Amino acid sequence: MTDKPNLSFWKLWNLSFGFFGVQIAYALQSSQVSRIFSTIGADPHDLSYFWILPPLMGLIVQPIVGAASDRTWNRLGRRLPYLVIGALVAIVVMCFLPNAGSLGLGVSQAIIFGLVMLMFLDTSINMAMQPFKMLVGDFVNERQKGLAYSIQSFLCNAGSVVGYIAPIVLALFLSNTAPSGEVPATVTWSFYLGAAILLLCVLYTFAKVKEMPPHEYAAYHGIKTEPEKEGKKEKVNMIALLVKAPKVFWTVGIVQFFCWAAFLYMWTYSTDAIASHAFNAPSVEEVTGVTVNGKSFDDKYLFNGSTLLISEGRQTLSGINVDGQSIEAQTVIVEGDTLIAGGAPVYVNGVAKVSPDGESFAAAGKTINVDGQAITVINSASTVSALSQVKAGDRLLLAHIAKDPDGTGNYVLEQTTELPVIADGDEISLNYKTVLNAASKEYQDAGDWNGVLLAIQAIAAVIWAVVLSQFRSRKLGYSLSLLIGAVGFVSVYFIHSPAVLGVSYALMGCAWAAILAMPFTILTNALSGNHIGTYLGLFNCTICIPQIIAALCGGLILSIFPAGANGAPQTVMMLVVSGILLAVGSVFVWNIRETFGSNKA
Repeated sequence: MTDKPNLSFWKLWNLSFGFFGVQIAYALQSSQVSRIFSTIGADPHDLSYFWILPPLMGLIVQPIVGAASDRTWNRLGRRLPYLVIGALVAIVVMCFLPNAGSLGLGVSQAIIFGLVMLMFLDTSINMAMQPFKMLVGDFVNERQKGLAYSIQSFLCNAGSVVGYIAPIVLALFLSNTAPSGEVPATVTWSFYLGAAILLLCVLYTFAKVKEMPPHEYAAYHGIKTEPEKEGKKEKVNMIALLVKAPKVFWTVGIVQFFCWAAFLYMWTYSTDAIASHAFNAPSVEEVTGVTVNGKSFDDKYLFNGSTLLISEGRQTLSGINVDGQSIEAQTVIVEGDTLIAGGAPVYVNGVAKVSPDGESFAAAGKTINVDGQAITVINSASTVSALSQVKAGDRLLLAHIAKDPDGTGNYVLEQTTELPVIADGDEISLNYKTVLNAASKEYQDAGDWNGVLLAIQAIAAVIWAVVLSQFRSRKLGYSLSLLIGAVGFVSVYFIHSPAVLGVSYALMGCAWAAILAMPFTILTNALSGNHIGTYLGLFNCTICIPQIIAALCGGLILSIFPAGANGAPQTVMMLVVSGILLAVGSVFVWNIRETFGSNKA
C-alpha cells in the first residue's frame, strides 16, 4: 500500500469548504425549525415528535450514500455526485419550508406540509454532508487527519454562526413579527440566504476538488483490484461489516448516544425555554377538545351540525353581552388597540380564544368596538360562545382536518368522529392547554436570540477545538469537553438574563467541538479504505438512533415537569436533562480504547 502524501493547507481547506454552506442549512434547521412549527401552531408537547424525521432520514440515507459512493466511479467523481444531488434538493426545500404557514393552509395541513419539507431538507443535508467526511478519509493520511477534521470543524462552526445569526441580522432590515400562524420575514429570508450560499459552496467544491482515479485510490488504500471492478464484484453486506467492525466503533457509539440525545433536546426546546425563562413571553389558553359527562374528546375542530364550535384550538364566538344586552359579533372586539375576549385575542370571523376560568372581560367605563361600532360599557361585558347554544338532541362532530375552500362556511371535513347525541342534563365543558404565544414579539425576539446563543456556542467550539488539539490524551480532552458542556446545559436553569445565557452556551460549545472532531478522528484511524464510506454511513446510525429515541421520549419527559410561572410547559428542564445526558457520556469516554493501524476493518 502506497502512503498518501501530505497535503497543503489549502488542499485540506478545499476538501471541506463546501461544509460551510451545508452547515448554514443545518444551522437554520436546528435553530429555526421548532420556532417555525410553534409559530404555525404546534403544541410544545409534540415538538420532539417532529424531530424524529431528521435522524430517521439520516439513518436511512447515510449508510446508503456511504455504500453507494464506495462503488461509484464516473467522470463527476466518486463522492461529489451525491454532494450535488443533496445540495440541489436542499436549496429547493429551503425556499419552501419557512412558507408553510403562508400558503393558506389550516394549522394541521401547514404542519403536515412543514413535516414533509423537513423530511426532504434533512435527507438532502445528510446526502450533501456525508461526502465531505468521506473525502477526508479518501485523501488524507493518518498524520494529517486530526488537522483535516479540525479544518472541517472550523468551517462547520463558521457556517453555523452565519446560519444562527442570520435572523437577528436581518431583523435590522425586515419585520420580525407576522400575522398569527405565519413565519416572520427574518426567518424566511434567512433560509433564502442560506440556499444561495449553499449553491455557491457547491460550485466552489466542484471547481477545486478533483477526486482520485480508481487505480490511484486502489494504490493508496491497499486494494488489490481496481475499485470499480471490485464494486461490481462485491456486494456490500452491512451486517457482516458491523460484525467485523473494530471495538472502537461500538465504544465511541455509546458516547455518541448520550451526546446526540442531549443536543436533540436543545434544538427542540431551546427557543421555548429561552422565551419563557428569559424573555417572559406570554402564554395563551387553547381549546383541545370537549368533555361530555366526564369523557374527553380531543381534536382540532368541533361542529354542531354545520355550525363550527371549535376551530384550531379557538372557541367560536356567537356574540357578546354588553350591559345585559345581547349583541352578535362576528368579526372583532376592540378596546383601544387591543383585541380582547376573556384576556385573549378575538380572531376574525368570530373565532376567539377564551380563558377557561370564565368568558367575562372587564370593560366597565370603557369604549369597545364591535364590528366597527363604538359602544360604551357601563357595567360589564361577556362573550357568548356557540358551544353555549348546544341543546338536547344535538349531535357533535369532531374533525381532525376541516377545509373552508370558498370562505363561505361550507366546510369539507376529514377524519371525523361523531359524539353521542346530547341529552337533557348532559354536562359539556371544554378542555384547555397552556402554550406560549408564538405570535408575540417576545417569543419571536427569543427565537432570534436563540440563534445568537447558538452562534456563541459555535464560536466557542471553534476556539475550544484549538485547545482540544493540544491534549496529549484524546480521552481526557473528550471527557472534559462533555463535562464542561453538561455544566453549561444545567446552568441555563439558574439564569434569567438573555446576555448571561451566552456563558452557558459557550460552555456547551466545548462539548460540541469534541462531538464534531473526536468520534470521526478516533474511528477513521481504525478503518481501512475499502469500506470506509460504508462504515462512516453506518457510524452515522450512532448519531441518528439516539435522536430518534430521544424524540420519542421527549413529550413524555416534558410532561413530568410542572408548568412554569407563566403557565407554559417547563421546557427549560429539558436542557437540564441534556446536561445529565452529557455528564453520563463523559464517563463512558473512558471505556474507549483507540487503535491505530491495527485491528482494522
